[in-house]
Formats: sequence, structure tokens, C-alpha cells
Amino acid sequence: MMVLEQLKRMEECFWLNNDLTTDLKTELESNGIRYSDIEDARARLNRFAPLLKKIFPITQKSNGIIESPLECINNFKSVLEKKEDVKISGDVYIKLDSHLPISGSIKARGGIYEVLKYTEDLLLQNNLLSLDSDYSLIVDHKDFLSQYKIAVGSTGNLGLSIGIMSAKLGYRVEVHMSNDAKEWKKQMLREHGCNVITYESDYGRAVEEGRKSSENDPFCYFIDDENSKNLFLGYSVAARRLKGQLESFDIQIGEKRPLYVYLPCGVGGGPGGVAYGLKSVFGEHVKCFFAEPTHSPCMMLGLLTRRHDAISVNDIGLDNKTAADGLAVGRASKLVGRVLEHIIDGCFSVSDSNMYKYLTLMAKTQDIFLEPSALAGVKGLVFSKELGNIHPNALHLIWATGGSMVPPVEMEKFLKEGEKYL
Repeated sequence: MMVLEQLKRMEECFWLNNDLTTDLKTELESNGIRYSDIEDARARLNRFAPLLKKIFPITQKSNGIIESPLECINNFKSVLEKKEDVKISGDVYIKLDSHLPISGSIKARGGIYEVLKYTEDLLLQNNLLSLDSDYSLIVDHKDFLSQYKIAVGSTGNLGLSIGIMSAKLGYRVEVHMSNDAKEWKKQMLREHGCNVITYESDYGRAVEEGRKSSENDPFCYFIDDENSKNLFLGYSVAARRLKGQLESFDIQIGEKRPLYVYLPCGVGGGPGGVAYGLKSVFGEHVKCFFAEPTHSPCMMLGLLTRRHDAISVNDIGLDNKTAADGLAVGRASKLVGRVLEHIIDGCFSVSDSNMYKYLTLMAKTQDIFLEPSALAGVKGLVFSKELGNIHPNALHLIWATGGSMVPPVEMEKFLKEGEKYL
């Protein structure tokens, strides 16, 4: 396998999935997840909108709906074409999950959704809520919720979204963080009253320890990034909302305007849920690709070998060390790889130096400031030449996963690092 050898050498590489289903509708529903589940998740988020509007003033303009902007970035495209000596057919847009309210990353979708679902279940079970209640009154149940603890293992952004949301509702919070987690993210969690436990090892250990801590505590709920269907569904809601945003730009995705989406991937829950939702909404007219660091391509390795979570990047000699902290994961999700093995169109890897380069380029051309992992998808534009004849009216979408909450001093370091590679 040529791609496997490239992975071992930590080279940037592209893998096209040649085992795609010929019956997408059946495949989408073959893993116990249905479109009706996504609609159920969307309805739940709508029920919670009055609460979010009340406790997070930043969501008032959107009436309590957590959603991110969509922008055309053809200026960036033009400069990238010259820098990388590549011709990109069609327009380039960016989905700014980096600017999602509350926690400033894609994890605000899945992480916050799972906290809200757990809260709803808990209150319904204890007759403190009904589905037709005014959900803004949940703030009156802080004392009740403070009996419970929410725990999670994270490299950073998932911990932020779950920690901030849980603490605001009154839960006790325990965030187990790997050695890749940025210090400012740990500090922000502490400022919100969360108990942060750090480890000298990687993401896998943080999740393992978080899971262990909750096993024998009936009042502790562990949010499992490796196996959670609820996280997956929270992310998947993004697809139908994206369709509405595209239509507001008078863009209809179809045979004459296919959509190519490039999703930064760590353990796989976020990009997996988004990709599943996109395939459910746009069908054969959307192509989805996962982007991973050359040092941590766990999802590509799992899909390529069909071993999924049974193989780690360490098994092929990689160190799982990358500046893209949100993507520093050595072993892919047990759930996502199997759900998407016949649905995802491909994967590619990108070096830290290119992520930094694209970060600085994005700031200069579009005045958009992101963290390194959020730029991983840009390499997909370069690799699009591997796909053959792309429709001249195609739309390419970079999914920017985080960055708006990065402290200015840290962002300045990112930009200076990127200048070295321009």
C-alpha cells in the first residue's frame, strides 16, 4: 500500500476511498442512525434555544441558536493557487465554526448538544420538566443539577464546550486533558469553575482516565468522544442549517453545482457527524474528505486498513505530536470509522508547517484568524487535483473548526510561525 508507506514516512498524502456504497440511502441507515434522529436532535436544540438565549447573551441575535457564519474566500483561493501552483475549479467558501458562540469551535455543536440532552433526560425523569415547558426556566434547577457531575477527556476544544456549558447549568465538571492541551484552554476551564486534571500522556489516556473516574459514580455522566452517538448527532444538525445558508446565497447544490467539503479530523466525532449529515441532506452531490496531521492520521489509518480503532498511529511508528492540538489523536473513534467506511470519500494528511502557512495566509487575505488545526482542510484544495475533472461551478468548503477564543498573544505566535513558511 503506497499510502500506508507515505503515512509511515509522515509525508503529506491523499487517499481516495474506492469502497464507497452504491446505495447511499440504505448505507446511511444501516448503522442504527437515521435522518429522523438528526431531526430529533435539531428539535431538541430548538427547545433549548430560550435557555441559551437567557444564559448566554451572545446568542440573543440568533434567538438562542448556536450557528456559525458562512463566507466566500476567493481572495484566499487566488493567492493559494499561486503559492501552491494549482488550479482550483469553482468557488471557495469557509464555514466558520471557529466563531460559534459559547466555546468558539466545532465542539460547541456536539459537546453542548450532549450536555443539553443529558439535562433534558435528567429533568424529565425527575418530573421537573415536560417537552412543552418553557426551557428558559431550567435555570431554576441549578441546585438539583449541582448534585451531578459531568466528566470528559479532551485535547482542548471538546473540554471547553462541555465544561463551559455544564458549569453554567450548575453541574460539577471534571475535564481530563492530554499533554497536547494548550495552557490557556485549561485556564479558561478553571475560570469557569471546572476541575481540570492533566496527564503527561496523550488523548487516549485522558479519555481512559475520565471514563474510569465515572464508572462507579451514579451521579457522574461521562461524555465519551470515542463512542458517543449523541455527540455525533449534535454535529450532524449542521448540514441542514448549511443548506439554508447556501440557499440564502442563492446556491443550490446539485449535479450542476457539486459540493466538496474538507473537514479537520481528530478522533472523528465532529467531522463524522457533519459528513453524515451532509450526505443525508445532499446525497451524491456532496463529497466529504477528512484532513489530519501527518503525525496523527488515525482516521485515515483506520479506514485504509479497515482496522478502525484496533490500530493506532503508534503502531506504524508515528509520535502523535502536532501543533494542531485538537487533531492530536492516535486512535480513531470506535463508532465513526465503521459508520462512515463506505460513505466518506477520502482522507488526506497535512504538515504542521503548511497549517501554519495557511493560517497566516488566511489572516492576510481574509482577515480571518484561526488556530492551526482549523486550517488542515485547506490542503484539500491542493489535493483536489487528484480528483480529476471537477465541475467549473463546484463549491469547495473549508470547515474551520476553532480559533476565535485564542488569546491575542498566542495568535501572534501562530502568525509569526506561519510567516516562516510563506
